Amino acid sequence: MHIGYILNSYPQPSHSFIRREICALEAQGHTVTRIAMRAGDAPLVDAQDIEEAAATEYVLRSGAVALLAAFGRALITRFARVFAGVSLAVSCGRRSEVGVIKHLIYLVEAAFVVQRCDALGVEHVHAHFGTNAATVAMLSNAVGGPSYSFTVHGPEEYDAPRALSLGTKVARSKFTVAITSYGRSQLSRWAGPDHWDKIKVVHCGIDPSKFPAPTPLPDGPPRFVAIGRFVEQKGQLLALDAMAALIETHPEAHLTLIGDGEMRPEIEARIAALNLTRSVTLTGWVDEARILSELNAAHALLMPSFAEGLPMVIMEAMAAGRLVVATYIAGTPELVQQGKTGWIVPAGDAGALADAMQELAETDPDVRDAMATAARARVLARHDASVEAAKLAAHFAA
Repeated sequence: MHIGYILNSYPQPSHSFIRREICALEAQGHTVTRIAMRAGDAPLVDAQDIEEAAATEYVLRSGAVALLAAFGRALITRFARVFAGVSLAVSCGRRSEVGVIKHLIYLVEAAFVVQRCDALGVEHVHAHFGTNAATVAMLSNAVGGPSYSFTVHGPEEYDAPRALSLGTKVARSKFTVAITSYGRSQLSRWAGPDHWDKIKVVHCGIDPSKFPAPTPLPDGPPRFVAIGRFVEQKGQLLALDAMAALIETHPEAHLTLIGDGEMRPEIEARIAALNLTRSVTLTGWVDEARILSELNAAHALLMPSFAEGLPMVIMEAMAAGRLVVATYIAGTPELVQQGKTGWIVPAGDAGALADAMQELAETDPDVRDAMATAARARVLARHDASVEAAKLAAHFAA
């Protein structure tokens, strides 16, 4: 089957799960055309992301003339469909935070996407995230393009379901994917009961071959690694507060923060204010090999987020045979089990986070090893990229 993937900005360092999903579909014999509105704004350091960028068509790079020409052809050849598309764009735009004009721009982009899908023989399109990529997929179908589906990750979509017209997108889709049961429950709030059977759970996946037999948990003082964009919802500032409390009893504890973003100056200032310069390392964005190396050097992944869907880094850490200390939010408790594969604490509670980190540090090494083994077994059973891609392909075929 020839599938078009409709994406906003791609590839991004934090979106490796999309790349794995696409590659797994291709390995199973499907043809996948990658169509993104624009390139990602983060620097690409992973060779696989660089290859993906070279394989991706970028709509906005075609220029305004080409986009308007595609819309003009659609207007001539599919007038009734385009008129319906305008009505849909205006309706969604009035509900949105970005307005009608932006949605009419999405409609023009959708007409160009339809032109490319027609030329390439794309049979169905799939979007990731319920934001503008799903809007373009929906509008492309409205003006005569292929059927569409989309994956909702959260948490952004759940913050503004009406503004994003999530219910409309679900209703008009062939099917909609949630990455967790929690996600399916949230989508069910905004889709009518007649459309609930369209909402499928397909997990994001990891490539088990990238995680051979894990290295033993290290000896010595507790070492943690946190991975993610430096933004409010990821809770890095809370992690620093927890580290400040932990080093009072475990002065040699260490935290490595992998990532970058708009909050880096604030994070650096908090490190200095809490006298954590010796206890915290910032690496910036690094490739997958470096991430695995940092995980191997750590006892646990620290995930202090305030809002998530289900972070890929949790899956990667567990596959590497590492424990997880995370907050009790969204789909995380569906994978991380308190006392069995890690620790789950209330979001926003630095004291509880510090307590969990201290409990990990003081847990008998044999118990920690058993928990790490259980963590690895659980994620490999639930989040194999090939298995999950096969589920998605079955929905495409249906």
